[in-house]
Amino acid sequence: MKKPIIYTLLILCLGSMLFFGFKAYGKAKAYEESAASLSRNLNIEKLAELQLKELAETFSFGMYENEVKREFNRLEREKRAYAKESQKYFLYYLLTFFVLLGSYFLVSLRAFTFFVSLGTAATLLFGLTTPLLMVTIYKKIEYLGEVVLSYESKGVLGSIMKLFDNGDLVVPITILLFSVLIPLLKVLTIMFVSLFMKSRFAHGMVKVFKVMGKWSMADVFVVALFLVYFTTDTGTVSHAEIEVGLYFFLLYVIVSMFLTVSADKMLQRGYP
Repeated sequence: MKKPIIYTLLILCLGSMLFFGFKAYGKAKAYEESAASLSRNLNIEKLAELQLKELAETFSFGMYENEVKREFNRLEREKRAYAKESQKYFLYYLLTFFVLLGSYFLVSLRAFTFFVSLGTAATLLFGLTTPLLMVTIYKKIEYLGEVVLSYESKGVLGSIMKLFDNGDLVVPITILLFSVLIPLLKVLTIMFVSLFMKSRFAHGMVKVFKVMGKWSMADVFVVALFLVYFTTDTGTVSHAEIEVGLYFFLLYVIVSMFLTVSADKMLQRGYP
């Protein structure tokens, strides 16, 4: 009875991870939308209107209500709240993943590899789809303050699509290969290995991915971000802000290394 209970708990753990992951994704998208709405309002016309209404509010001794300022404050509060909530749910996701990793001491290496590969696949998908970097380009104008000229927030897939739209081919194909296709194939292969451990094909595939793992996809990914976001006009000021998607992606990069080692150990025990 002990093993069925443990496996049930592991399934519940994976379900909890998916729940927290979707919640973090939803809050990150809401944060992205609220930040975009706030940025759209930080233009010359709106800021000029804000300044005029602040003067009217001052000279009326508080009798005139500044609706523009109230709207700015509301959007700013929403933005901060969504940011905190997305980080909170990612923290819950991380803690649940640690519980899943703790099953190493409770189940067989084969079962551990299978369940962790499922968790790793979910982490990769959240890392690819959740917004990971927000960049705001603004310029300080006297009497008005910081006027937003450009705002962008994208994830891995969005960055690849932007590079394709810009007419590049080599860079987005490289990122697509090393940051999307190979990681997906790697996780699916390890999942296959844990189910069909006696297969010689599975044994060989793990060795292939172990060698390929030496080619870090993280540095290729970071270079891509610089190409997408920081080749802009230098006459302005840019502010970059990390979003939850980057945490998901980095978690995948770290856990996938341990997953490969786990699969390799599993096959070594299966082939004495």
